[in-house]
Amino acid sequence: MQAGHSLVLLQGGNALFADLVSAMDGAQRSVHLETYIFEFEGSALRVAEALERAALRGLNVRLVVDGIGTGPLPDEWQTRFDRAGVQWRVFSPLGRFGLLIPSRWRRLHRKLCVIDGVLGYCGGINLIDDHLDPSMGPLAHPRFDFAVRCTGPLVIPMAFTLLQLWWRMDALRRARRSEFRTAWANVQASAHPPGQPQGATAQLVLRDNLLHRNDIERAYLSAIDSAQHEVVLANAYFVPGGRIRRALLRAAARGVRVRVLLQGRYESFMQYHAARPVYKQLLDGGIELQEYMLSALHAKVAVVDRRWATVGSSNLDPLSLLLAREANVISTDPAFATDLHHRVVLALENDAEPLDHRALSQRPWHQRALDRVAFGLMRALLYVTGHRY
Repeated sequence: MQAGHSLVLLQGGNALFADLVSAMDGAQRSVHLETYIFEFEGSALRVAEALERAALRGLNVRLVVDGIGTGPLPDEWQTRFDRAGVQWRVFSPLGRFGLLIPSRWRRLHRKLCVIDGVLGYCGGINLIDDHLDPSMGPLAHPRFDFAVRCTGPLVIPMAFTLLQLWWRMDALRRARRSEFRTAWANVQASAHPPGQPQGATAQLVLRDNLLHRNDIERAYLSAIDSAQHEVVLANAYFVPGGRIRRALLRAAARGVRVRVLLQGRYESFMQYHAARPVYKQLLDGGIELQEYMLSALHAKVAVVDRRWATVGSSNLDPLSLLLAREANVISTDPAFATDLHHRVVLALENDAEPLDHRALSQRPWHQRALDRVAFGLMRALLYVTGHRY
């Protein structure tokens, strides 16, 4: 964890897109963006147009989208990006056999952007209109989600993370090592701000399938185990594994108030039913679970004792913690943590309904049977990939 950061919390796609467009329009050298979903309609089009404008000005513009979350880019935008000079790639296209190949379950789920090597963005917000949802349809109220804009030392590993994946996807591993060192030296030079000014403490924490398999989970465990007063979580796909469940239950047992904001709308069979057995265990342990009812919940954030906070792409579920590429920003800055805490608690108190323990246990037998089927199926699918959860 390093000091010298400026952190700005951004809530919702409209806030993020406006910030991204302004930064891209003011960029001088480069724009590098990764996202899981890029929907070329609605308010997200503003970002596509900003990428196009930046490339037309001669900047080095790179875009990576996930092969499931986004799929092939629309023909119109392939043509526009190619003409403008936007370099774009699709991460792990499904190919002929699709998800029948377990390795294809390892997705690019992180949402990162670095501009000119000095300004970074990280969070859970996909490039999709706040009022559109692929599963739920039109939304009357904006999707509940967060990102963070940052400057400071953590932009360096953020830029390196983007560059590393780009070079791998671009089959440049065969290039001379000196070429990569030169490119990386340029990133480091541009990302280092002059001096080390006082500012928020923060760090970038990654999850991948090589060197950082458990880093995000370990960060959560450390924060929860050190909690003295309160743990507040907002997580769209909340099916935590045994270690995080036990940490939350230990915290509640020692008197820590644990509050979790969950997705209140039915999105998919697995998302809804596989989580129910976990919910019952947590409710039995004194943890407060509330479902967000105002709109779709997509946030992946947490605050512990208003002194530790994280904003990122990682859900607390097996896909995020065991398979996907994820990125979270963690900060121990009290002002940042307090801001995030205020926004999540506001949603808990005004836009959510508590999960009733008795109602959960007394649902019709066929609903409870579906819960067990979904949970068992989830564990079986993970076993195929070599994981237990």
